[in-house]
Amino acid sequence: MSKNLHVAIVGATGAVGVEMIKTLEKRNFPVGKLTLLASARSVGKTLPFRGSDIPITELKEDSFAGVDVALFSAGGGISKQYAPHAVQAGAVVVDNSSAYRMDPDVPLVVPEINAADIKKSRGIIANPNCTTAITLMALFPLHQEFRVKRIFASSYQAVSGTGAQAIEELRAQVHAVTAGQPVEKKVYPHQIAFNVLPHVDSFLETGYTKEEMKMQNEGRRIMHHPTFKASVTCVRVPVYRAHSVAVNAEFERPVSLKDAREVLSQAPGLELVDDPAKAEYPLPLYVAEQDDCQVGRLRLDCALDNGLAFWVAGDQLLKGAALNAVQIAELI
Repeated sequence: MSKNLHVAIVGATGAVGVEMIKTLEKRNFPVGKLTLLASARSVGKTLPFRGSDIPITELKEDSFAGVDVALFSAGGGISKQYAPHAVQAGAVVVDNSSAYRMDPDVPLVVPEINAADIKKSRGIIANPNCTTAITLMALFPLHQEFRVKRIFASSYQAVSGTGAQAIEELRAQVHAVTAGQPVEKKVYPHQIAFNVLPHVDSFLETGYTKEEMKMQNEGRRIMHHPTFKASVTCVRVPVYRAHSVAVNAEFERPVSLKDAREVLSQAPGLELVDDPAKAEYPLPLYVAEQDDCQVGRLRLDCALDNGLAFWVAGDQLLKGAALNAVQIAELI
Protein backbone atom coordinates (compact mmCIF):
# COMPACT_ATOMS: atom_id res chain seq x y z
CA MET A 1 0.00 0.00 0.00
CA SER A 2 1.31 3.41 -0.98
CA LYS A 3 0.03 5.53 1.91
CA ASN A 4 -1.01 5.42 5.52
CA LEU A 5 -4.76 5.30 5.95
CA HIS A 6 -7.26 6.73 8.38
CA VAL A 7 -9.05 3.68 9.76
CA ALA A 8 -12.17 3.75 11.94
CA ILE A 9 -13.52 0.83 13.95
CA VAL A 10 -17.20 0.94 14.85
CA GLY A 11 -17.94 -1.18 17.89
CA ALA A 12 -14.34 -0.97 19.03
CA THR A 13 -14.99 -2.11 22.60
CA GLY A 14 -16.75 -5.35 21.60
CA ALA A 15 -15.06 -8.73 21.33
CA VAL A 16 -14.62 -8.47 17.54
CA GLY A 17 -13.66 -4.79 17.69
CA VAL A 18 -10.83 -5.55 20.09
CA GLU A 19 -9.63 -8.32 17.76
CA MET A 20 -9.75 -5.92 14.81
CA ILE A 21 -7.38 -3.57 16.64
CA LYS A 22 -5.00 -6.43 17.45
CA THR A 23 -5.16 -7.74 13.87
CA LEU A 24 -4.39 -4.34 12.33
CA GLU A 25 -1.29 -4.17 14.51
CA LYS A 26 -0.25 -7.78 14.01
CA ARG A 27 -0.50 -7.57 10.22
CA ASN A 28 1.19 -4.16 10.12
CA PHE A 29 -1.75 -2.59 8.30
CA PRO A 30 -0.75 0.92 7.14
CA VAL A 31 -2.73 2.86 9.74
CA GLY A 32 -1.86 6.54 9.80
CA LYS A 33 -4.70 7.40 12.15
CA LEU A 34 -7.01 5.11 14.11
CA THR A 35 -10.43 6.29 15.26
CA LEU A 36 -12.25 4.06 17.75
CA LEU A 37 -16.01 4.52 17.81
CA ALA A 38 -18.55 3.13 20.27
CA SER A 39 -21.62 4.18 22.23
CA ALA A 40 -21.64 7.14 24.60
CA ARG A 41 -21.19 4.90 27.64
CA SER A 42 -17.72 3.89 26.42
CA VAL A 43 -16.45 7.45 26.02
CA GLY A 44 -13.52 8.03 28.37
CA LYS A 45 -12.13 4.55 27.92
CA THR A 46 -9.01 3.78 25.89
CA LEU A 47 -7.69 0.77 23.99
CA PRO A 48 -4.03 0.02 23.19
CA PHE A 49 -2.62 0.22 19.66
CA ARG A 50 1.09 0.25 18.77
CA GLY A 51 2.15 1.33 22.22
CA SER A 52 -0.38 4.15 22.56
CA ASP A 53 -3.72 4.38 24.32
CA ILE A 54 -6.37 5.38 21.78
CA PRO A 55 -9.44 7.10 23.25
CA ILE A 56 -12.96 5.92 22.47
CA THR A 57 -15.10 8.45 20.61
CA GLU A 58 -18.90 8.44 20.54
CA LEU A 59 -20.33 7.16 17.28
CA LYS A 60 -22.23 9.87 15.42
CA GLU A 61 -23.35 10.45 11.85
CA ASP A 62 -20.47 12.89 11.30
CA SER A 63 -17.79 10.59 12.77
CA PHE A 64 -16.31 9.59 9.40
CA ALA A 65 -14.78 12.79 8.03
CA GLY A 66 -11.43 11.90 6.45
CA VAL A 67 -11.82 8.15 7.13
CA ASP A 68 -10.51 5.86 4.37
CA VAL A 69 -11.65 2.48 5.73
CA ALA A 70 -14.36 1.87 8.32
CA LEU A 71 -14.57 -1.57 9.95
CA PHE A 72 -18.04 -2.11 11.44
CA SER A 73 -18.79 -4.65 14.17
CA ALA A 74 -21.62 -3.25 16.25
CA GLY A 75 -24.70 -5.12 15.01
CA GLY A 76 -26.98 -4.86 12.01
CA GLY A 77 -29.01 -1.90 13.24
CA ILE A 78 -25.91 0.24 13.76
CA SER A 79 -24.56 -0.77 10.34
CA LYS A 80 -27.83 0.14 8.60
CA GLN A 81 -27.91 3.51 10.34
CA TYR A 82 -24.29 4.60 10.08
CA ALA A 83 -22.63 2.76 7.15
CA PRO A 84 -24.31 4.99 4.53
CA HIS A 85 -22.92 8.06 6.34
CA ALA A 86 -19.43 6.54 6.26
CA VAL A 87 -19.72 5.88 2.53
CA GLN A 88 -21.06 9.37 1.90
CA ALA A 89 -18.02 10.76 3.73
CA GLY A 90 -15.74 8.84 1.35
CA ALA A 91 -14.90 5.74 3.39
CA VAL A 92 -15.05 2.13 2.25
CA VAL A 93 -17.05 0.10 4.79
CA VAL A 94 -16.28 -3.50 5.73
CA ASP A 95 -19.34 -4.63 7.68
CA ASN A 96 -19.21 -7.61 10.03
CA SER A 97 -22.96 -7.69 10.73
CA SER A 98 -25.70 -9.47 8.80
CA ALA A 99 -27.16 -6.17 7.58
CA TYR A 100 -25.85 -6.29 4.00
CA ARG A 101 -24.84 -9.92 3.47
CA MET A 102 -27.78 -10.78 1.23
CA ASP A 103 -27.92 -7.43 -0.55
CA PRO A 104 -27.23 -8.21 -4.23
CA ASP A 105 -25.42 -4.88 -4.61
CA VAL A 106 -23.00 -5.61 -1.74
CA PRO A 107 -20.14 -8.12 -2.23
CA LEU A 108 -19.99 -10.86 0.42
CA VAL A 109 -16.34 -11.82 0.59
CA VAL A 110 -13.93 -14.42 1.92
CA PRO A 111 -10.63 -13.26 0.37
CA GLU A 112 -9.29 -16.79 -0.19
CA ILE A 113 -12.43 -17.63 -2.17
CA ASN A 114 -13.93 -14.65 -4.01
CA ALA A 115 -11.57 -11.69 -3.62
CA ALA A 116 -12.44 -10.46 -7.13
CA ASP A 117 -15.98 -9.63 -5.96
CA ILE A 118 -14.55 -6.63 -4.09
CA LYS A 119 -14.30 -4.83 -7.43
CA LYS A 120 -18.11 -4.72 -7.55
CA SER A 121 -18.31 -2.73 -4.32
CA ARG A 122 -20.23 0.54 -4.23
CA GLY A 123 -18.70 1.44 -0.88
CA ILE A 124 -19.80 -1.42 1.37
CA ILE A 125 -18.35 -4.94 1.54
CA ALA A 126 -19.93 -7.56 3.78
CA ASN A 127 -18.11 -9.99 6.04
CA PRO A 128 -19.82 -13.42 6.16
CA ASN A 129 -21.23 -15.29 9.12
CA CYS A 130 -18.40 -16.78 11.18
CA THR A 131 -19.51 -20.42 10.96
CA THR A 132 -20.06 -20.10 7.23
CA ALA A 133 -16.61 -18.59 6.68
CA ILE A 134 -14.83 -21.30 8.67
CA THR A 135 -16.74 -24.09 6.91
CA LEU A 136 -16.12 -22.69 3.43
CA MET A 137 -12.37 -22.46 4.07
CA ALA A 138 -12.37 -26.27 3.78
CA LEU A 139 -15.42 -26.81 1.58
CA PHE A 140 -14.56 -24.41 -1.24
CA PRO A 141 -11.24 -26.04 -2.24
CA LEU A 142 -13.09 -29.36 -2.37
CA HIS A 143 -15.88 -27.73 -4.38
CA GLN A 144 -13.35 -26.52 -6.95
CA GLU A 145 -12.09 -30.05 -7.42
CA PHE A 146 -15.26 -32.15 -7.04
CA ARG A 147 -18.21 -29.70 -7.35
CA VAL A 148 -20.30 -29.79 -4.16
CA LYS A 149 -24.05 -30.47 -4.40
CA ARG A 150 -25.11 -30.38 -0.77
CA ILE A 151 -23.88 -30.73 2.78
CA PHE A 152 -25.26 -31.89 6.10
CA ALA A 153 -23.47 -30.18 8.96
CA SER A 154 -23.51 -29.67 12.72
CA SER A 155 -21.68 -26.75 14.29
CA TYR A 156 -20.08 -26.61 17.74
CA GLN A 157 -19.99 -22.88 18.44
CA ALA A 158 -18.03 -21.16 21.19
CA VAL A 159 -19.71 -18.70 23.54
CA SER A 160 -17.49 -15.84 22.37
CA GLY A 161 -19.56 -15.88 19.19
CA THR A 162 -22.33 -14.34 21.29
CA GLY A 163 -20.04 -11.69 22.80
CA ALA A 164 -18.14 -10.70 25.91
CA GLN A 165 -21.16 -11.14 28.22
CA ALA A 166 -21.49 -14.79 27.14
CA ILE A 167 -17.84 -15.45 27.93
CA GLU A 168 -18.35 -14.07 31.41
CA GLU A 169 -21.57 -16.08 31.84
CA LEU A 170 -19.76 -19.34 31.08
CA ARG A 171 -16.95 -18.46 33.49
CA ALA A 172 -19.40 -17.55 36.24
CA GLN A 173 -21.48 -20.69 35.72
CA VAL A 174 -18.44 -22.98 35.76
CA HIS A 175 -17.37 -21.39 39.04
CA ALA A 176 -20.88 -21.67 40.48
CA VAL A 177 -21.33 -25.33 39.53
CA THR A 178 -17.91 -26.39 40.84
CA ALA A 179 -18.53 -24.44 44.05
CA GLY A 180 -22.00 -25.90 44.53
CA GLN A 181 -23.65 -22.49 44.14
CA PRO A 182 -26.81 -21.53 42.21
CA VAL A 183 -26.35 -20.85 38.50
CA GLU A 184 -27.52 -17.55 37.03
CA LYS A 185 -28.70 -17.28 33.41
CA LYS A 186 -28.77 -13.97 31.56
CA VAL A 187 -27.41 -14.48 28.04
CA TYR A 188 -28.67 -17.96 27.18
CA PRO A 189 -32.10 -19.49 27.95
CA HIS A 190 -30.44 -22.47 29.67
CA GLN A 191 -27.25 -23.15 31.59
CA ILE A 192 -24.34 -23.35 29.14
CA ALA A 193 -21.70 -24.67 31.57
CA PHE A 194 -21.36 -28.46 31.21
CA ASN A 195 -24.18 -28.39 28.68
CA VAL A 196 -24.83 -27.92 24.94
CA LEU A 197 -27.68 -25.89 23.44
CA PRO A 198 -29.06 -26.78 19.97
CA HIS A 199 -30.15 -23.18 19.63
CA VAL A 200 -28.10 -20.45 17.94
CA ASP A 201 -30.01 -17.35 16.78
CA SER A 202 -33.80 -17.13 16.46
CA PHE A 203 -36.05 -19.84 15.05
CA LEU A 204 -37.80 -19.59 11.69
CA GLU A 205 -41.17 -21.09 10.73
CA THR A 206 -39.32 -23.99 9.09
CA GLY A 207 -37.81 -25.04 12.41
CA TYR A 208 -34.32 -24.02 11.32
CA THR A 209 -32.68 -21.00 12.93
CA LYS A 210 -31.44 -17.92 11.09
CA GLU A 211 -27.88 -19.00 11.86
CA GLU A 212 -28.46 -22.41 10.28
CA MET A 213 -29.78 -20.95 7.04
CA LYS A 214 -26.81 -18.60 6.67
CA MET A 215 -24.64 -21.53 5.59
CA GLN A 216 -26.77 -22.15 2.51
CA ASN A 217 -27.74 -18.57 1.72
CA GLU A 218 -24.32 -17.02 2.20
CA GLY A 219 -22.51 -20.05 0.81
CA ARG A 220 -24.35 -19.66 -2.49
CA ARG A 221 -23.22 -16.05 -2.81
CA ILE A 222 -19.60 -16.58 -1.78
CA MET A 223 -19.04 -19.67 -3.94
CA HIS A 224 -21.14 -18.34 -6.85
CA HIS A 225 -23.09 -21.58 -6.58
CA PRO A 226 -26.86 -20.84 -6.65
CA THR A 227 -27.96 -24.48 -6.31
CA PHE A 228 -25.82 -25.28 -3.25
CA LYS A 229 -27.86 -26.84 -0.43
CA ALA A 230 -27.01 -27.06 3.27
CA SER A 231 -28.95 -28.70 6.09
CA VAL A 232 -27.35 -27.48 9.31
CA THR A 233 -27.85 -27.82 13.05
CA CYS A 234 -26.05 -25.11 15.02
CA VAL A 235 -25.11 -25.93 18.60
CA ARG A 236 -23.68 -23.68 21.31
CA VAL A 237 -21.05 -25.50 23.38
CA PRO A 238 -19.18 -24.57 26.59
CA VAL A 239 -16.00 -23.55 24.76
CA TYR A 240 -14.66 -20.04 25.21
CA ARG A 241 -13.21 -19.48 21.76
CA ALA A 242 -13.15 -21.09 18.28
CA HIS A 243 -15.94 -22.86 16.38
CA SER A 244 -15.88 -26.40 15.00
CA VAL A 245 -18.10 -27.90 12.31
CA ALA A 246 -18.75 -31.53 11.34
CA VAL A 247 -19.52 -31.67 7.62
CA ASN A 248 -20.85 -34.44 5.40
CA ALA A 249 -20.59 -33.25 1.80
CA GLU A 250 -21.91 -34.79 -1.42
CA PHE A 251 -20.20 -33.92 -4.69
CA GLU A 252 -21.00 -34.30 -8.38
CA ARG A 253 -17.68 -35.98 -9.15
CA PRO A 254 -16.10 -39.07 -7.58
CA VAL A 255 -14.01 -38.28 -4.51
CA SER A 256 -10.83 -39.97 -3.35
CA LEU A 257 -9.12 -39.40 -0.02
CA LYS A 258 -5.79 -38.95 -1.76
CA ASP A 259 -7.09 -36.18 -3.99
CA ALA A 260 -9.03 -34.55 -1.16
CA ARG A 261 -5.96 -34.43 1.08
CA GLU A 262 -3.89 -33.01 -1.76
CA VAL A 263 -6.44 -30.27 -2.40
CA LEU A 264 -6.81 -29.33 1.25
CA SER A 265 -3.08 -29.38 1.97
CA GLN A 266 -2.57 -26.66 -0.65
CA ALA A 267 -5.54 -24.46 0.26
CA PRO A 268 -4.61 -20.97 1.52
CA GLY A 269 -5.45 -20.17 5.12
CA LEU A 270 -6.04 -23.82 5.92
CA GLU A 271 -3.93 -26.44 7.69
CA LEU A 272 -4.51 -30.18 7.22
CA VAL A 273 -4.34 -31.92 10.62
CA ASP A 274 -5.42 -35.48 9.95
CA ASP A 275 -3.66 -38.37 11.69
CA PRO A 276 -6.27 -40.07 13.91
CA ALA A 277 -3.84 -42.88 14.79
CA LYS A 278 -1.81 -40.27 16.66
CA ALA A 279 -4.93 -38.48 17.96
CA GLU A 280 -4.16 -35.55 15.65
CA TYR A 281 -7.20 -33.65 14.43
CA PRO A 282 -8.42 -30.04 14.68
CA LEU A 283 -9.33 -28.87 18.17
CA PRO A 284 -10.86 -25.51 19.12
CA LEU A 285 -8.39 -25.26 22.01
CA TYR A 286 -5.47 -25.20 19.58
CA VAL A 287 -6.93 -23.06 16.78
CA ALA A 288 -7.93 -20.33 19.22
CA GLU A 289 -6.01 -17.12 18.45
CA GLN A 290 -4.61 -18.69 15.26
CA ASP A 291 -5.18 -17.11 11.85
CA ASP A 292 -5.46 -20.36 9.89
CA CYS A 293 -8.35 -22.79 10.12
CA GLN A 294 -7.68 -26.53 10.43
CA VAL A 295 -9.35 -29.50 8.75
CA GLY A 296 -9.13 -33.21 9.55
CA ARG A 297 -11.04 -36.46 10.26
CA LEU A 298 -11.28 -36.97 6.50
CA ARG A 299 -13.13 -40.10 5.42
CA LEU A 300 -15.29 -41.25 2.55
CA ASP A 301 -18.91 -40.85 3.57
CA CYS A 302 -20.63 -44.22 3.91
CA ALA A 303 -24.15 -42.78 3.42
CA LEU A 304 -23.70 -40.39 0.48
CA ASP A 305 -22.75 -40.94 -3.14
CA ASN A 306 -19.45 -39.18 -3.91
CA GLY A 307 -19.44 -38.17 -0.27
CA LEU A 308 -16.72 -36.92 2.03
CA ALA A 309 -16.92 -36.34 5.78
CA PHE A 310 -14.60 -33.90 7.52
CA TRP A 311 -14.16 -31.78 10.63
CA VAL A 312 -13.08 -28.13 10.40
CA ALA A 313 -12.22 -25.71 13.21
CA GLY A 314 -11.27 -22.05 13.30
CA ASP A 315 -11.19 -18.99 15.50
CA GLN A 316 -14.49 -17.27 14.78
CA LEU A 317 -13.26 -13.97 16.21
CA LEU A 318 -10.41 -14.03 13.67
CA LYS A 319 -11.15 -15.81 10.38
CA GLY A 320 -14.83 -15.64 11.18
CA ALA A 321 -14.73 -11.90 11.82
CA ALA A 322 -11.77 -9.58 12.53
CA LEU A 323 -9.08 -11.24 10.41
CA ASN A 324 -11.40 -11.65 7.42
CA ALA A 325 -12.39 -7.98 7.67
CA VAL A 326 -8.77 -6.79 7.79
CA GLN A 327 -7.90 -9.08 4.87
CA ILE A 328 -10.69 -7.40 2.89
CA ALA A 329 -9.27 -4.00 3.86
CA GLU A 330 -5.84 -5.12 2.63
CA LEU A 331 -7.35 -6.02 -0.72
CA ILE A 332 -9.08 -2.63 -0.92
